Amino acid sequence: MSGESSPPLHVVAGVLADAAGRVLLAQRPPGRDFAGLWEFPGGKVEPGEDAHAALARELHEELGIAIAASAPLIRVPWRYPHRRIVLEVRRVAAWQGTPQPHDAQALAWAQPAAVDPTTMPPADRPALAALRLPPLLAISPPLDDAATLLAWAQGVVRRGVRLLQLRQPQWAAGKLREAAAALRAEAQAAGATLLLNGDIGGALALDLGVHLRSGQLASLRERPLPARLWVGASCHDAGELERAAVLGCDFALLAPVAATPTHPQAMPLGWPRFAALAAGAALPIYALGGVRAGDLPRARAAGAHGVAGIRGFLDPP
Repeated sequence: MSGESSPPLHVVAGVLADAAGRVLLAQRPPGRDFAGLWEFPGGKVEPGEDAHAALARELHEELGIAIAASAPLIRVPWRYPHRRIVLEVRRVAAWQGTPQPHDAQALAWAQPAAVDPTTMPPADRPALAALRLPPLLAISPPLDDAATLLAWAQGVVRRGVRLLQLRQPQWAAGKLREAAAALRAEAQAAGATLLLNGDIGGALALDLGVHLRSGQLASLRERPLPARLWVGASCHDAGELERAAVLGCDFALLAPVAATPTHPQAMPLGWPRFAALAAGAALPIYALGGVRAGDLPRARAAGAHGVAGIRGFLDPP
């Protein structure tokens, strides 16, 4: 039976974080695929096991610790050249014992923001992104000038948003770049990250992230920014989600979930279809379109990492 027609290998991994927020990574030993790269510890799910039971068994065998509970972080279906896997990554809030390398693999504690994604196997990288990405993403509404954009950014940061997409399609590219340059220091001081909508050159020049339009996904042949800068993508179907993952995007906005005045002609996905698409996606997903910050629990139940929005996104219904 070919690797493509056989069921994917079911794998589970655990995120253990210490009091300083560092996460535990294990180095893959010589002789195995991706030897020398770092991954979240775990292993194969045996027939009849659920993900938590498999994780508890693997962490006991590999690290000598006992876990009582775990919670889902992200599910990553991934296709390697020689096989397909489904990697379930779960957060472990507490454990008994001190992690020790029982399989002769090196262990290291590291802050998620300090980990270079390219030092991890490809299937583990979306989990690292999920650890680092905030749950809310605000997109700027149409505004007149840099002063109003600054006021908008300050307002959403005060309300707890730490990921901001600057989107002003009616502005010239140079005007938005100037505004982004003026915003950058204040955003960084507040722990917030800026993304430029569609402007790869501007993002590179300003050392900012970029959010790719769905039309850009088809034309690009590789990830447009280095790993240290966020790359997001606008997606509307399974093909675009797959393309975003192949390009190495860090996350995607999947839209529209519900009817929205910004794109009245677009057919809403609805939560069941959104959940089906999110389940097949190999990167963190934000729900966009007719959703509010208060919809975060519902979005997460449907497989989203977070929610995104423009007008009224942070306002109560």
